Amino acid sequence: MDKQNIFIYDTTLRDGTQGEKINFSAEEKLRIAQRLDDMGFHYIEGGWPGSNPKDVRFFEMAKGIAFRNARLTAFGSTRKPGVRPEKCRNLRALLRADTPAVAIFGKSWDLHATEILGISLEENLEMIRDSVVFLKARKKEVIYDAEHFFDGWRCNPAYALETIKAALDAGADWIVLCDTNGGAMPHDLTAAVREVAKIVPFERLGIHVHNDCGLAVANTIAAVHAGAAMVQGTINGYGERCGNADLTSVIGNLQLKMGRRCLPEDSLRQLANLSFYVSDIANVRPIPFRPFVGTSAFAHKGGVHASAVAKNPQAYEHIRPEWVGNRQRVLVSDLAGKGSIVLKAKELGVDLGDNEAVSRKILHEIKRLEDHGFQFDAADGSLSLLMKKITGAFKEPFTLQCFNITNAKTGNNPSLCQATIKISVGDEEELTAAEGNGPVNALDHALRKALTKFYPQISEMHLVDFKVRIVEGSEGTAARVKVLLDSRDAQEVWSTIGVSENIIEASWQALVDSIQYKLSRDKLNKNRDA
Repeated sequence: MDKQNIFIYDTTLRDGTQGEKINFSAEEKLRIAQRLDDMGFHYIEGGWPGSNPKDVRFFEMAKGIAFRNARLTAFGSTRKPGVRPEKCRNLRALLRADTPAVAIFGKSWDLHATEILGISLEENLEMIRDSVVFLKARKKEVIYDAEHFFDGWRCNPAYALETIKAALDAGADWIVLCDTNGGAMPHDLTAAVREVAKIVPFERLGIHVHNDCGLAVANTIAAVHAGAAMVQGTINGYGERCGNADLTSVIGNLQLKMGRRCLPEDSLRQLANLSFYVSDIANVRPIPFRPFVGTSAFAHKGGVHASAVAKNPQAYEHIRPEWVGNRQRVLVSDLAGKGSIVLKAKELGVDLGDNEAVSRKILHEIKRLEDHGFQFDAADGSLSLLMKKITGAFKEPFTLQCFNITNAKTGNNPSLCQATIKISVGDEEELTAAEGNGPVNALDHALRKALTKFYPQISEMHLVDFKVRIVEGSEGTAARVKVLLDSRDAQEVWSTIGVSENIIEASWQALVDSIQYKLSRDKLNKNRDA
């Protein structure tokens, strides 16, 4: 095998689901597996078929899927103590999964053999040998995971190496060194991998690490540098305790920084999309600060930084964001300079013309409002409207005449809120009412109901997130609050903001901005199409 190539082994569907709040149905696991296969991942660990009915069902469904690039892998343990392989339910379950590859883990730390399993060190070696021989005799590619290898190496290196030799001599195709507790330091891990690489060929050596010291990606990279050809991890680093090595970062570093081919270039450009796809299925909000794929990975807030990347992105970007499917963003706040305003306006499609006074006016207004609690780096929708209003490119699509909200509660029954609103569009007025499970919800329903008559496209958009933050808590219940809304339609997600001492007023500001942004953007797109 070419030593520049690295095999990517994904365990999101097994190890990833051991993370807190991470759960996939069998159908969701199949969708993710197909997406990984499409991107060119080499191995996809589907689960532990001997542990639960969901994984059994996943492997049954997977039998009807023709994977083009990946080898689907079933995971399990070595045979049980005192049980022959052909009688071991774990090994039989692996065979029933009918996957081309199987991964089994065995004990490399003498502590686990003698104190946890309560067996002799020789019996542990026999369990490893027997299990590998049994599976190889049934034409399986066998990936042997040396569990707790680095703890075992630290405490009893001679025995840890014996367990590796037992699996290797029995015919294991891959030997994977596991930092199961996530406690290894890069220098210690590197030294151990180099020693193992003396007896395990490069094309058969892998690494699997956890992130308990925040070093999972660093340790994975170090292992490759020391001689590993397979890297195991999960998308977004999902996993037990502090998680596993995040494959989005591992792949980005290996392929773009070390020249080790992991995925086809077309697939590398889908890395950010894959990260969001998996987080969406997991129903876990993406971490914006995630390297390579996070929305903040190439976001520039300081005026000096924004001005520099406008001249040459290399000044503050370690790679081109489009290489991993991401994009450059300029964040505008009270730290912004005039250059940031110009760049952000261009990003948002707002024409500032050649009048520097307009840019200065926008900058002054942003800094004034942020002093009062607004946060425009988190609300591109509101920022776009602010720029358009100052440049005169925005026309108010409707005018509020009045609204009224009532909240009624009887006994222990839930509160019932009703909003009445009167708006005008041109010479026409509309008066309507709506109910909701809270005052903001009722107001949102009433406003949409009143406006849909004039702007039917409002029915396409819906609220996806609603956040309330205290700007300054020293005033207690009289403090200003900040409301942030995320809205979306079929084309885009956008954020808007409102700030006031009155939570209803702050919510109203954010609601109006969300609708006005939608109407303004649709009008701009319509003009472009024309």
